[in-house]
Amino acid sequence: MVSRYLIFIFALLCGGSNFAQEADSTIVLNHFNKILDTDGPRDYMNTRALNKVAAYIYEVFEQYADTTSYQNYEVGEKTYKNVIGSFGTEHENRIIIGAHYDVCGNQDGADDNASGVVGLLELARLLKGQKLNARIDLVGYSLEEPPYFRSKNMGSYVHAKWLHDNEIKVDGMICLEMIGYFNDAKKSQDYPIGILKMFYGGKGNYITVVSKFSRGKFARQYKRKMKKSKNIKTKAFQAPGKLPGIDFSDHLNYWKFGYSAVMITNTGFYRNKNYHHGTDKLETLDITRMTAVIQSVYETVSEMTEPEEQ
Repeated sequence: MVSRYLIFIFALLCGGSNFAQEADSTIVLNHFNKILDTDGPRDYMNTRALNKVAAYIYEVFEQYADTTSYQNYEVGEKTYKNVIGSFGTEHENRIIIGAHYDVCGNQDGADDNASGVVGLLELARLLKGQKLNARIDLVGYSLEEPPYFRSKNMGSYVHAKWLHDNEIKVDGMICLEMIGYFNDAKKSQDYPIGILKMFYGGKGNYITVVSKFSRGKFARQYKRKMKKSKNIKTKAFQAPGKLPGIDFSDHLNYWKFGYSAVMITNTGFYRNKNYHHGTDKLETLDITRMTAVIQSVYETVSEMTEPEEQ
């Protein structure tokens, strides 16, 4: 018993993890199997498949969150759903962590973006019962993909506008967009500007925290803390908002309403050539490294929302 105690103290002194939960790759894989088992593609035309995934997200959130709800909205004659799981609901200020569950066309969309949704589901388990100094809302969005991308029909636009219209205090937003694909081969990583390869390298073996120049306090703090993570090789990318790819996900709608936001991504199509193709399948993903990404997000958010000692 004494030796175990000494080992624990030694780990803390050496900077070892003292977080209450660890992300589990077996649970991650099980979530993938559930999300990818739909009746046809999860695209905007197939509301049956979208509703099946939304129901599964709701079911998992309900196991762990303080409250769980749908945010329904109409597009034409169809109803679409955001799914929200909330933690620390006694707090007024909140952090949003979101990912879209729809796909572009007839494909599995394992990396784009089942990986982000699985990240939300595992974060729900990790956050259960944790003491927080802010409310955390996990949000699964519909309609991120074409033909609704950059439109007011995006689930993230609907959600961000609702926060803005109701004058809800938002500390910041974290978007999980394609976090499952990694490649250790040389020249496996592309960039919007070729010179960036000199600074970030030619191997797609890292995860990125993406923000824009006018990023705000939350994005600045989040980037700094996650870069220190020992779970996964992490790089930060900051650029003008107009650089191609920097706003290619749901965080763009939080930027529109003035919220500080970051995107956690493997850089999408700059690395994963299965992007928006039928080859975007589960077997192409690195579940071990993706699980490490989830752990890193969890630890970073936990550090940022840890209550001050009295």
